[in-house]
Amino acid sequence: MWLAERMAALGRVICEAIVHHYGRDELLRRLSHPFWFQSFGAVMGMDWHSSGITTSVVGALKRGLSPIAHELGVQVCGGRGKHSRLTPAELLAVGERTGVDGEALARASRLVAKVDSAAVQDGFELYLHAFIVTDAGNWCVVQQGMNGERRTARRYHWLSEGLSSFVSEPHRAIEGPSAGVIVNLTDARAAAARGAQVELVHSGPDRVLAVLRREAGRARSRRASTSAALELFAEPALEPDALPHLSMPVHHDVRASDVLLRRLHGTLTAAADLGPADFAELLLVPGVGARTVASLAFVAEIVHGAASRFSDPARFSLAHGGKDGHPFPVPLRVYDETIRVVKQAVEQAKLGRDDKLHALARLDAQARALEADARGPSFEELVAHERATAPAHGGRSVARATERVAFVSAGPAATSGPTARARPRPPHPGPGTADQLRLPGMRRRRGAAPP
Repeated sequence: MWLAERMAALGRVICEAIVHHYGRDELLRRLSHPFWFQSFGAVMGMDWHSSGITTSVVGALKRGLSPIAHELGVQVCGGRGKHSRLTPAELLAVGERTGVDGEALARASRLVAKVDSAAVQDGFELYLHAFIVTDAGNWCVVQQGMNGERRTARRYHWLSEGLSSFVSEPHRAIEGPSAGVIVNLTDARAAAARGAQVELVHSGPDRVLAVLRREAGRARSRRASTSAALELFAEPALEPDALPHLSMPVHHDVRASDVLLRRLHGTLTAAADLGPADFAELLLVPGVGARTVASLAFVAEIVHGAASRFSDPARFSLAHGGKDGHPFPVPLRVYDETIRVVKQAVEQAKLGRDDKLHALARLDAQARALEADARGPSFEELVAHERATAPAHGGRSVARATERVAFVSAGPAATSGPTARARPRPPHPGPGTADQLRLPGMRRRRGAAPP
């Protein structure tokens, strides 16, 4: 619970900030983007690429947004296991409260789940279904399936905006590595197959049985290795490299190869340039140190960054570490300060004083401006520093006795018993002290102009 409560609080204020700046529909667009979703979970301290990130993010959003659903105009319905089966009833309640067509929303929920379990037969069994809907009736769906034999998970993203058909190329994102021949009746090239199935149903059982007998005879004449595959699609498949693709590695520890170092240096240099005293004064939040500013820079990117910024979600794990200790234990004091600063900024914005939220936007803009020129320590040095200072920041992680299930990949569509162990709690270093962000190598290149 020590992380779950914080994830709910941080997820809530990040969503509030996005809605304040860009509106509810933009929040739906981001949740339906797999790269952003993965980065969002990483910045909240979840294991950066395990399958549990989906369950944890969805659970955090449901807990965090439910108390303010009426005010924010965004409701998270469904969830994992038995909670997923409550989605239609929850959507009917949303309809009664807001006046939107709850029956249509419930039908959409059932159809989305049916498509990814029946029309897309890829070997992954759905166990999580989250339906996020606004008071205007716009929605996105995040659902996940598990392949028990391979111990891999796959996430499916849907977005109502621009959706013209539930059965023809409906996904905003769904992808995984090739696992052999699958049946994907949502592919645009399967239109004839979908039409043939409807025609068979309308023509009665005799014709269906005749077709099955004919196909069974053909199957017996083929080799066993190919007898189960029907040639549904005559056109060649798209090359994997033709579409944006995020490949999640098997290893769980965060490595330099998982992070775009120029982006990381830009973020940390922007935090260092603003400085703890200047940024605290800007936000009118006393006690904010340099290490908190660094975390705020990552949060600012989650709020304001463009889609292209999230191709290396592992980078966002350097904001608040990971609950399993990778790349370093979760610095609880920094985490709590981050929540406090962003929460205060959001609350002030609700009263018409949004200078604090704009300060976060400027922090993100400065990080992007500094990317080309910023230099700093190696990734390994940064992680070593965070691990060395973890006790001072209340670093905490959990022990995992069981093997984790990793994501196979994520990309825009074509396609435990853990026990918490608290670390010693040394005296809190004062705000702005050198111990909070001792990164002497973080600087601009010589001669680079300030943004």
